[in-house]
Amino acid sequence: MKQVSLKPIMLLTVMLLMVTSACAHRTLSPVTPDQPSATQLQADTVEVMSEAMGRSIKNVVIVPMEYIYFNDAQATRYPVLYLLHGAYGCYSDWPKKTDLNLLANEFGVIIVCPDGQDSWYFDSPIDPTMQFETYVSKELVEYIDSHYRTYANRYMRAITGLSMGGHGALFLAWRHPDVFWSCGSMSGNMDITQFPDSWHIKDRLGEQAANPQRWRDHAVCNQVDRLKNSTLTPAQNIIIDDGLNDIFIKNNIALHEQLVAAGIDHDFTVRPGRHSWDYWVNSLDYHMVFFKKAFDRGLELMNN
Repeated sequence: MKQVSLKPIMLLTVMLLMVTSACAHRTLSPVTPDQPSATQLQADTVEVMSEAMGRSIKNVVIVPMEYIYFNDAQATRYPVLYLLHGAYGCYSDWPKKTDLNLLANEFGVIIVCPDGQDSWYFDSPIDPTMQFETYVSKELVEYIDSHYRTYANRYMRAITGLSMGGHGALFLAWRHPDVFWSCGSMSGNMDITQFPDSWHIKDRLGEQAANPQRWRDHAVCNQVDRLKNSTLTPAQNIIIDDGLNDIFIKNNIALHEQLVAAGIDHDFTVRPGRHSWDYWVNSLDYHMVFFKKAFDRGLELMNN
C-alpha cells in the first residue's frame, strides 16, 4: 500500500478530534460545504438499515487520509477494523476517547464503530429489535463493502472491542470465521453466566434461572469448540488482553487456558490496569499492530 507523507499543517489538522457528541445518539458534526476540515472528511456518521431489526443503526466510519486525497483513480482498497464499544456506551465512544484518524492513517485501515447499544452483540431470542449478531456480521459488513473501497475478503477484516465489545468481537468472529479472519478482546466478559443480573444481559436472553442453556450457548467461553472444529484455513488470528486489576481477569485467564488446552494459537497478554479507558486506549495500539501484521499476511494469501 502506498505510504503518504502528510504536510505539517495537514498532520496538525488530522490530530484534532472531530467527535463531540454524547451517547444520546446524535450525529457527529456535519461536513460544511465551504471548507471542511481534514478530520471531517475522514469521518462519516452513517445510518445503516437493518432488515433484521426493522430500524436503522448509527455508525462512525473513519477512513485514512490517503483514501480521500490519493485514491489511485478509485483503485486502492483498504482492510477494515470493526471496533466495538462496551455496555452503556455508543458508537461515538471510541472516537471521543482516542484519535482514530491518526490510527487509520498510520495503519492504512478503515475503522468502523457500530452502535451496539446494550445488545451484547447477540441476536436476542426474546427481543426482535435487538438482532446485533446479524447486523454486525452481515448487514453492516455488506454495507461497508458496498459503499467504501474495501477488500471484501475475510483476510482483510478484523474485529475487536472493550468489555461487552470484547465479548462481542470474539463471539461474532468465532461464530462467523468466514467473515472475520482476525479478532481481539480488551477486558472482555468471557463468561456471561457468572453475571446473571448485570448489564442488561437478561433483557436480551431472559432470566438465567429459566434459560440456563440459552445463557451457556451465548457465552464466549462456550464457543471454543467452534474454533477447534473449524475447517477454514489458515486459522483465525486472535489477540486477548486484560488488566491485572480488571473485574474480568479470572475469566480471561480461564479462557486462555481453554484455548491452550484446545491447541488454538492466540496472543494473550496481562498488563497492569483496571477496567478503564486508560487501559483500553493503550491496548488498542497493541491490537492495531497485531492486525496490521494479519492484514499484510492476508494480502499475500489473496495474491497467491
